[in-house]
Amino acid sequence: MKIGMVGLGLIGGSMALDLRQRGFAESIMGTDSNPEHVRLAKQAGIIQEEGGLPDLAAACDLIILATPVDVAPAILLSLLELVSDKTIILDVGSTKEHICSAVESHPRRKQFVACHPIAGTENTGPSAAHHTLFDNKVNIICNAADSDARAVELAEKLFATLQMETVHMDARAHDRHLAFVSHLSHITSFALGLTVLEIEKDEKSIFNLAGSGFASTVRLAKSSPAMWAPIFRQNAGHVSEALGAYIEQLLHFKEAIDAGMATETYDMITKANQVSRILSGIELKNSQKPAISPAPEDGEAKIAPMAG
Repeated sequence: MKIGMVGLGLIGGSMALDLRQRGFAESIMGTDSNPEHVRLAKQAGIIQEEGGLPDLAAACDLIILATPVDVAPAILLSLLELVSDKTIILDVGSTKEHICSAVESHPRRKQFVACHPIAGTENTGPSAAHHTLFDNKVNIICNAADSDARAVELAEKLFATLQMETVHMDARAHDRHLAFVSHLSHITSFALGLTVLEIEKDEKSIFNLAGSGFASTVRLAKSSPAMWAPIFRQNAGHVSEALGAYIEQLLHFKEAIDAGMATETYDMITKANQVSRILSGIELKNSQKPAISPAPEDGEAKIAPMAG
């Protein structure tokens, strides 16, 4: 199978590496809005060929959109006009309602599968791509009933090859949940980084005092603005809801500390400690997953004809 990759950064590049190494794809043809990304991806063996959208549409059996979410819908609509009736397209963006709405009335809507592999680091670009990024992580497929069953099956096989567990979810529910468990985490990190940078203007020694707690909390502040600003814009309603709830908790802490209410502060911290139960459950679930065969039994994945 030949796969087309639109976007050659951390996510697209890492997918390309493992899909070839694990036998799902014979070769990858890639494109990126940044020519330097294309050059680096070819040099690193992430892609074997480069080409524009018409080239990918003509040559590839499956096309993956790994671009910022603000440009993905327009690229998807362009590709749906270019591809044959047999080509499947999937995206891997962090917001789903917007892209699903953009194509809901398109005649080739069934050839598209809306996906979100939940994995990543704070690093960007082809140089950040690496093997096993997705191992033991979760992938979400949204609004699967709007896609052809065989297209969904192929997407599930692809993410199984990446050692991911796939779950299904409504696009709107996905965006709301991700606002709390992912998007809010990034805003918190960005805000902490901005707060400390403001203080650092006058207190040059502050970073000499920063420990591992600061480093781990602010790590996400290094994430790409080109990726995250569009996510916040597309998911503004849910992100605002999450921020409101978070700000309320911050105010509770501030009020308790200002009033010298040590017992109340202690109780809030104790309650917050319960998050370790959730995190431990995630770790246990991952450790108990059965080994996933890296590729279909007959080697390279095949695309079955889609229903008319």
